[in-house]
Amino acid sequence: MNRQELLDQLTQDVLAYVMHGGFSEDRLASEIKPAGLDERFDDYESLIRLHFVLRPDVVDFVESLPQRLRSVKTQTKNTTRTSRGRVDGRIDWSATVRKRHSRNPRDASLFVCQNRSESYDTDENVVLKQLLSVIYTTLIDCEQYFKREYEWVTDRWRENLELVDTMTDLFERNVHVTRIRDPEEYEPTERMLERAANSREPIYRDAVELLRTYRSSLAGEEAAIRELLDETAITPNDEETLLELFVLFRFISTIEDLRGDEFRLRTIESGSQEVARMESGDTEVVLYHDNSARDRGLRFAPSEPDKERSNLSRAEMVKREAREVAAEYFGTDVASVWTKRPDVIVLEVQGDDRTEYLITEIKNSSRRETIQQGIEETLEYLAFLQ
Repeated sequence: MNRQELLDQLTQDVLAYVMHGGFSEDRLASEIKPAGLDERFDDYESLIRLHFVLRPDVVDFVESLPQRLRSVKTQTKNTTRTSRGRVDGRIDWSATVRKRHSRNPRDASLFVCQNRSESYDTDENVVLKQLLSVIYTTLIDCEQYFKREYEWVTDRWRENLELVDTMTDLFERNVHVTRIRDPEEYEPTERMLERAANSREPIYRDAVELLRTYRSSLAGEEAAIRELLDETAITPNDEETLLELFVLFRFISTIEDLRGDEFRLRTIESGSQEVARMESGDTEVVLYHDNSARDRGLRFAPSEPDKERSNLSRAEMVKREAREVAAEYFGTDVASVWTKRPDVIVLEVQGDDRTEYLITEIKNSSRRETIQQGIEETLEYLAFLQ
């Protein structure tokens, strides 16, 4: 399968399993996030936000902000206040006479005054503030990465780092932005979005379009998932991960088909080494990806460290000596020096303490040498499984 075919199938798998609660969103995010990001981007929403701020139309929107913010909409409010002994605003004489008459006709110190105030809390501005908040918080989280030579950072951000400073300064200090209230958790509502979409000002129409794109990504719509996989997370140089995820979801689909409706796919809790678990009665099928399944007591270590030195072959002796020297140099335990692990592990655990294993090594190549290497590695895993 070529890259496009893999992306098409993986998009459908994400929609089928991840977005319907059968596969952890956070697990998917940790699998496909760009290399070099810290644990703040291990959850799906953070990864979506990162992808969102890398969009060219978002960068264009930020570039135009300093000029366009001057056209933000305000509304005028009239407030009425009753005061005694001082005049606070324009006196409403008819209201003042009625108020004095109802309280004390002889009280000449009582006045009803009107004041006009300018409010930034329009529906359109709440929409704008929500979009700016998403961009601002993400840029703050990513600021250190924009200054490094990461391939997944677009050239426009890297070559225009002052734009990040411009955005943060606008959000924190610009009077037109700071006077807009922070949206409530449920805002902006659809009514607010519609009003902004019908505004005469381009800044609001563009804000609605970008915010709806962001929400579509969070909701896992097909086009957004495809864009996430294709443009940001998995690069052309990392198609091995793409193929591994494809194979992983194929295992899940095949097991479902073989086991039938009686098996239920469970979402794995955050922090678990498992990526998927299917259960039926006293039998469970557990899948691991790029993990040695140590929480199940598995390890892949050669048995030769337990042999007497006189019983070792020359090849085994060389390996032991190399590990002992490395352990002495780095201060690590000799028995723990074993780093390789299968790409996918499938465990079928039955109630009578019987466990069956399926060990898979994935190679993205048609070269004979690479395939032979994969076969040898798989046989090593089976031989060293403990």
